[in-house]
Amino acid sequence: MQTRRSVRHFSDAPVEWELIENALRTAGTAPSGANQQPWTFVVVSDSAVKAQIREAAEHEERLLYEERASRQYLHAIEPIGTDAVKPHITDAPYVIVVFEQSYGFNADGTKRKHYYVRESVGIATGFLLASLHAAGLATLTHSPAPMGFLTRILDRPANERPFILIPVGYPADEAEVPSLTKKSLDEIAHLI
Repeated sequence: MQTRRSVRHFSDAPVEWELIENALRTAGTAPSGANQQPWTFVVVSDSAVKAQIREAAEHEERLLYEERASRQYLHAIEPIGTDAVKPHITDAPYVIVVFEQSYGFNADGTKRKHYYVRESVGIATGFLLASLHAAGLATLTHSPAPMGFLTRILDRPANERPFILIPVGYPADEAEVPSLTKKSLDEIAHLI
């Protein structure tokens, strides 16, 4: 797992569907509040749909960089080298959009409250990322804000909210990954 890095430059090399399917199955095994499994994974491979997502994401990102973000935030992300242009959305063979379900439905159609939704979906997303990495695939977690355009473009129901979008594929030969250091074990863990 120490070799996992976010990639922003993807190859157009095809990815076997089985790798994606296995990762989704793994994500579906994640623990969740009251075992309600409040997640939906929408896998996008259609280039026209990816282009719509990219256009909408870049619109929100331009607003972020030009109007919404604080100087502190922009300074914090400067070493990563991101900007409002998001070719990874259309370059990657797949984009997995993770949705959180704020509520579900009982067999009779009545609403059922979900518990610990964000925590549960976060864990499932972690499982997904780890599984994709173990399969030799590269990913990027991307969360343009606001993300309501994903609900509209992907025609999702009212009980689902976009959580994150994840381009998936093989890294391009010329992919550059920033040299980032991770905190040491002593900095993140304490035995009491």
